[in-house]
Amino acid sequence: MSRKIFVTHQLPGERIHQLAELCDLNLWMGPGLLPPDALREELQDCQGLLCLLTDRINSDVLAQAPHLEFISSMSVGVDHIDLAAASERGIAVGNTPGVLVDTTADTAFALLLAAARRVSEADRFVRQGNWRQENAWAPDFFTGKDVSGATLGIVGLGAIGCAVARRARGFGMEVLGWSRSSREVEGVKGVSLDELLLRSDFVSVHTALTPETHHMIDAARIATMKPGAVLVNAARGGIVDEVALAAALVRGDLYAAGIDVFEREPIADDNPLLHLPNVVLTPHIGSATSHTRARMADLAVDNIIAALQGEAMPNCVNPGVY
Repeated sequence: MSRKIFVTHQLPGERIHQLAELCDLNLWMGPGLLPPDALREELQDCQGLLCLLTDRINSDVLAQAPHLEFISSMSVGVDHIDLAAASERGIAVGNTPGVLVDTTADTAFALLLAAARRVSEADRFVRQGNWRQENAWAPDFFTGKDVSGATLGIVGLGAIGCAVARRARGFGMEVLGWSRSSREVEGVKGVSLDELLLRSDFVSVHTALTPETHHMIDAARIATMKPGAVLVNAARGGIVDEVALAAALVRGDLYAAGIDVFEREPIADDNPLLHLPNVVLTPHIGSATSHTRARMADLAVDNIIAALQGEAMPNCVNPGVY
């Protein structure tokens, strides 16, 4: 009997067509994102799931999917999946690492540059009709912060953090780094997190979201940052305390921020960052190029195909289940 696989969104790439030939494939066609109730209903008789980071696969969802054997997420992070509950059930969980490293590093550095040079603020100034002869130019007209020659602190020296470091060296920046594993990276001076925050003109967050890193950049740590620094987060919402960050920006303790990820996504209407002019906000687009997203989808499908064939997923985050 053909095994049933549920896919929570239409996907780019080519491998999804091959998957359809190997199983009973059910694809959510929308509109919009899959509602939680619909996810539970669809999973009741499925053996496999291919999901997105917007799908919350918690213990309750898993409990209502008695036949589920494997999950593949089109993402690197799997904090949207209850990994402990999946592992306890023997459910293999796959992800899509590697392919989005450079794309996400580009996004982080774009946020850094945009925040430093007030790109979004200047864009709004022009579009709103404020650029007039009487304020066409002045010595302090939209002055920002220099990036070249500044000090960048990278929180998390995984593949993306290292890719950001390579870009920073092209701007002649001094690069400081901190990671939980004390990893040594060529061209990056390893320091404590406290020293990194104290010395850096720019801080870019690239660590994973875990219970230990939730609100790791909190009010106390933000208070230790160099006055006038810029904070960038293109890792996961929840690592940075957004309320504390907003308060520091309002007080002028920090110069600006560039944020691609949020503790609640889509962003809540009452998020205080929405009302600040010195914050560049993007809707979790770190990996959003056509080429990268297609490669991510193909990797996610490869995980499912391997599982269907009785093989270990090529990118499994809980290999102990095997």
